[in-house]
Amino acid sequence: MAKNKAEETKNENNVNAEPVSEQADVEVEFIDETSSETVTEAETPLSIDEELNVLKDKYLRLAAEYDNYRKRSAKEREMTYSDARVDAITRLLPVYDNLERALKMECSDEAYCKGIEMIMTQFTEVMESLGVKIIPAVGEVFDPKFHNAVSSVEDTGLGENVIAEEFQKGFTLGDRVIRFSTVVVANS
Repeated sequence: MAKNKAEETKNENNVNAEPVSEQADVEVEFIDETSSETVTEAETPLSIDEELNVLKDKYLRLAAEYDNYRKRSAKEREMTYSDARVDAITRLLPVYDNLERALKMECSDEAYCKGIEMIMTQFTEVMESLGVKIIPAVGEVFDPKFHNAVSSVEDTGLGENVIAEEFQKGFTLGDRVIRFSTVVVANS
């Protein structure tokens, strides 16, 4: 009995002692039960590592696609919000123009004039809190990015392409022009 155990151990050691390269050279054949053809190892379905790599690649592509979608959606929401702000402020600009005209008019009632000034001050503060800024015009050099010239005059007291008069104030919201200043340019 001791001899049989020794032989079994020896046989097990011999099986494990085969070089790995010899095991790799053995061609394994799989029989496809649905057909009578034999399938070699090269034609077998993907190995687990290859399948894992394919699934990992699909996952990474899906994650990147979702990240791009999220960024694009955030940008679209920001643009929609910005466009809505510009639209609302644009609708309020005629009120600003009328208040400005009212301040330029002669007024015999001091309390009435003071009330108009207070409304204009409050309106200007609200506009500034929203990020709306007035485009400087009179005395500045004409810039077509901010100003719309409707006429020109000859004035020796002003330099070339300097704004002499402003008909309507222009406004910006951040870097975006909401309304161009309507101006008269000197010596153009």
